[in-house]
Amino acid sequence: MTTEQSPDRPGWPGHAGESAQLGTPGHVDNTAIAAERVDYRAGELVEESAPADPLALFDRWLDDAFAARDAGLLAEPTAMVVASIGADGAPSARTVLLKAREDGGFCFYTNYHSRKGRELAGHPAVALLFGWHAIQRQVRVEGAAERVDRAESEAYFATRPRGSQLGAWASPQSEETTVEQLAARYAEVEERFADGAVPCPPFWGGFRVVPRVVEFWQGRPSRMHDRLRYTRTTAGWNRVRLAP
Repeated sequence: MTTEQSPDRPGWPGHAGESAQLGTPGHVDNTAIAAERVDYRAGELVEESAPADPLALFDRWLDDAFAARDAGLLAEPTAMVVASIGADGAPSARTVLLKAREDGGFCFYTNYHSRKGRELAGHPAVALLFGWHAIQRQVRVEGAAERVDRAESEAYFATRPRGSQLGAWASPQSEETTVEQLAARYAEVEERFADGAVPCPPFWGGFRVVPRVVEFWQGRPSRMHDRLRYTRTTAGWNRVRLAP
């Protein structure tokens, strides 16, 4: 997940006068790391209050995450980790933003030529993770990714800030590059589309993750956390409790 800034703005890495400031290695206190503990007491998740449809429960929890954002507890309620599988069978993961929860799935947008785009095209099995740590909740999703309709991608692209639209054209996502090359590419597309709207690139669009498994985790005291796992069956959703 990145903060979108254009090359002509102060603070963008390629801006004139800016230089990278690298930190120096510090001492790692493994004792302090091992001793870190949180006794979770923010709530509970019991079957009596959980709906039969996991997407209904997810939508309820997402509303809670937005409320936590408004209260200053969460910075990115829609942030989710997307894990994909490469041609060599190795997993890779990165954080993106959920852009729609509709049509029975979870939608996000990306460059189809990026690593995740290529991996999902070759192997649609995917896992998502929403880590809402401030409210002591987590949601895991396992399913399959499919491209959204082109019209839907174009409609969403049209709502993006112009700088983000230009960035989609300028960035050869996941390819090796330099700050200077990125700045030059951004300047080129900025000039190319100076007189009109920025169209959606043909290599850019959405994926919809259709869930097969959805698991909800609620932190509880003494590590006795609540875990409810929903699995899709031919008859609907099957819900079970898992040991923490």
